[in-house]
Amino acid sequence: MSQNSQIGVIGEKAAADFIVKHGFKILVTNYRKPYGEMDIVAKKDRVIRFIEVKTSKYYPNSAFTPEIRVDARKVRNLRKLCETYLKEKRASIDQPWQIDVISVILDGESVQGINFFENAVFERKY
Repeated sequence: MSQNSQIGVIGEKAAADFIVKHGFKILVTNYRKPYGEMDIVAKKDRVIRFIEVKTSKYYPNSAFTPEIRVDARKVRNLRKLCETYLKEKRASIDQPWQIDVISVILDGESVQGINFFENAVFERKY
């Protein structure tokens, strides 16, 4: 496993632990299709939450944050993944859902910080 893959696995585990502690029920992890992957699909208060996890190493005095890597192309793929998942599960047209982003910063293998951006991707043109 590459170093980047290890960082991603640690970040996704930290994000999963974080949301479970905050009352979410994880429905599936690593939902894959040819055009992308959704890291976590969870549910809280009847809302399906599609969660993209971005993890990076901690760099002191850096303004870089992992969530900035969720660009327009990524957003298009995430939306397509959400729509596909909902169709596969035959979700009601009225089923509320949203896309969240969790940013995990690691210092070595220890979590330095977690930022949770709820409803981070909303209706707008990309």
